[in-house]
Amino acid sequence: MVGATRTVAVYSLGGTIAMTTDPLTGGVVPALSAHDLLAGVPGLDKCGVELLVHDFRRVPGASLTFDDLTELAAVIGNTLDGGDIDGIVITQGTDTIEETAFFLDLHHGHDQPIVVTGAMRNPTMAGPDGPANLYAAVIAAADPCLRGAGALVVLNDEIHVARHVRKAHTTSPAAFASPGAGPIGRVTEDRVRLLSSPPRRPAPLRPPSREVRVGMYAVSLGDDGTLLSAWDSLCDGLVIAAFGVGHVPQRLVETLEALASRIPVVLASRIGSGPVLSRTYSYPGSEKDLIDRGLIPAGDLGPFQARLLLHALVAQEADRRAIVETFAALSNQP
Repeated sequence: MVGATRTVAVYSLGGTIAMTTDPLTGGVVPALSAHDLLAGVPGLDKCGVELLVHDFRRVPGASLTFDDLTELAAVIGNTLDGGDIDGIVITQGTDTIEETAFFLDLHHGHDQPIVVTGAMRNPTMAGPDGPANLYAAVIAAADPCLRGAGALVVLNDEIHVARHVRKAHTTSPAAFASPGAGPIGRVTEDRVRLLSSPPRRPAPLRPPSREVRVGMYAVSLGDDGTLLSAWDSLCDGLVIAAFGVGHVPQRLVETLEALASRIPVVLASRIGSGPVLSRTYSYPGSEKDLIDRGLIPAGDLGPFQARLLLHALVAQEADRRAIVETFAALSNQP
């Protein structure tokens, strides 16, 4: 059991874990406060962790914004600077958990872990998983073995690092996975049991200095490039979710080269697991051809993570060299 001197700050953002039935519509909506959530967790008052509770937002996960997460990151930083806190727990909707965790990880400069959790089954259903997930998240956030691990996602008693985690199923309680890596640990008998060490984390990024728009374009069979051309002048950066290891139809090549001459364009894979290559294929529209034309390889970052990273870099006015170097540092590129 975790020692009685541990302290965890809990921030609730809403989501399925905080939903209950709306009497007008019959559907569920975010309504429960952070105190409501914690009161519904059996044994939490006996686990030896002091909780500091904050209602931050009460919205579905799909409605969170960059402003929400930027403010949350600043509040967490101030909390950790100003008190004896051992860890942070965030509760929110699972739709955007992987993005929230990665965003916070990019900006987190403290040793205390940030643990993001939620629920796949709302409290009105048989067997809601929210209480168990919240209990495990508190135990993980309080455990000293996770210091320095950055932002983590804890559901179904599994501990995933923000760098790898994906939502892999729409409804299953075991919805979260880390393709190619697996969870780094589990919560068992009120303690963290590590299976592997967390990956090394680079220095945190600075807060944004301006508002930007970064888009994401998914390549598909028969794509003639018309919709890709529509992005021109509408965004400050663009992520391409390409076929396989980083391939696009030949007819898109000239448009991408023109876009990359004006804004940073990052080449990711739409697959969801495995890296974009850099020097294997060389036909028009292949990864080598696109990189030679100015696209920036995302390595093994998925397109959603790549968009968050590019957004953060463009918003702090990073130049192309800094963007290339940061993507290389945060991926498994050589």
